[in-house]
Amino acid sequence: MVKILHAADFHMDSPFYALTEEKAVQRRREQRELLDKLAAAAEDVDIVLLAGDLFDSGAGYWETTQTLTRVLGQIRAKVFIAPGNHDYYTARSPYAFMELPENVHIFKTPQLRPVELPELGVRVWGAGFSAPYADPMLSHFSLGKSDWLELAVLHGDVAASSRYNALTQEEIARSDLDYLALGHVHAFSGIKKAGETFYAYPGCLEGRGFDETGEKGYIKGAVGKGAAELDFVPIGGRQYRIIDLDLTGAADAVEAAQAAVGEGFPRDVARLILKGEYEGGADAQAILDAVGDRFFHLTVKDELRQPRGLWDGAGEDTLTGIFLKDLREKYESAADEEEREIISMAARYGAAALEGREEARP
Repeated sequence: MVKILHAADFHMDSPFYALTEEKAVQRRREQRELLDKLAAAAEDVDIVLLAGDLFDSGAGYWETTQTLTRVLGQIRAKVFIAPGNHDYYTARSPYAFMELPENVHIFKTPQLRPVELPELGVRVWGAGFSAPYADPMLSHFSLGKSDWLELAVLHGDVAASSRYNALTQEEIARSDLDYLALGHVHAFSGIKKAGETFYAYPGCLEGRGFDETGEKGYIKGAVGKGAAELDFVPIGGRQYRIIDLDLTGAADAVEAAQAAVGEGFPRDVARLILKGEYEGGADAQAILDAVGDRFFHLTVKDELRQPRGLWDGAGEDTLTGIFLKDLREKYESAADEEEREIISMAARYGAAALEGREEARP
């Protein structure tokens, strides 16, 4: 078996539009610093597979290309890069101007090509985007029986209709690869298998928005014929978090936010979403002033509703109105308090279901 490290989707030099310019500059610097962590993690592996979108665009900063060149040169292992749709290879891309170390190989064309490593008994296949979109690269690829340990690195989408090197389970199985290292999907996929081929997405190296929440990192372990002992390893970068705060029944929105946030997450970027029913609305800026310094960056999103009485809308020409009118009549003629409570609960949950709401009326 050979030891590998598989990473993808660094998206270095992202603009971070949602942050202040000062914080955006800091985040881009931190992206470069993560490369040193990755190099340290690769100290004991034989092969590093980088599955594309290392840069967010074709206009990387000089500091970033220099850092990437330095870090790749520090890695003892052989490094293979398959450019993706953001960092596709052209004569003007950052890769073309980098003085890459001898241990680094970039797959520059959309056609799968092999690099043989006889000392390891490994053959590494790869291809790279040469434009923002790419036709399927694996559709006619099949190795058959091989004495090599067959690895591949690709940026692509396991979705039949994708414009980003569409891949299918059937094609992956037919490839007869031992391990396929993929990039493009920004969440860890788990270690999957199609036929006899193991494959996975490591996800992005660090989140850049609220569609990329949670821990991010890389895949590391050993691969052999019919075996893949691989684990997802968090890299310890900043996280994006979404915090839901239900203010229904709260006496004071700011105090409720302080209690919900606690000490916060000083390293992370968070979005606090105000939910539920709250009389008069909440002062989002006051909440931000009270707890904003408990995060690297915080935004407050107001999704509050004004409180509604149990029988509001009863008698209206809607399903909810007819439903509530009928139950209100039953409520008014109920024999005792226990029966009225049962009818009230039916009204709350029934109206919520009819209106597609998650929370019932108070």
